[in-house]
Amino acid sequence: MYGTTMIGTLAKGVGVETIRAELEAWEKDRNVTGYRSSHVLVADDGRTVVNVAIFDTKESYVALADDPEQDAWWQEHYAPLLDGEPRWIDGAWIS
Repeated sequence: MYGTTMIGTLAKGVGVETIRAELEAWEKDRNVTGYRSSHVLVADDGRTVVNVAIFDTKESYVALADDPEQDAWWQEHYAPLLDGEPRWIDGAWIS
């Protein structure tokens, strides 16, 4: 399996329920080939967010990452929830 981890800071006023709603909408609306699951952690500080997305292969992840529709969705739905640019870490999942 392959995936990405995003580490960012939530914009002021953005809470857990907003993040949950966007993730559920993305899973329903985008129906991405090779997508397995996402796990989101909102830290106890209420601002740090870690989003892990898992795919069956690197190719399926890269296809999503290179998809202009995904970029448009990100810019409209998720980027506004963050304060600044997140850090991304891509790689193979061992377990």
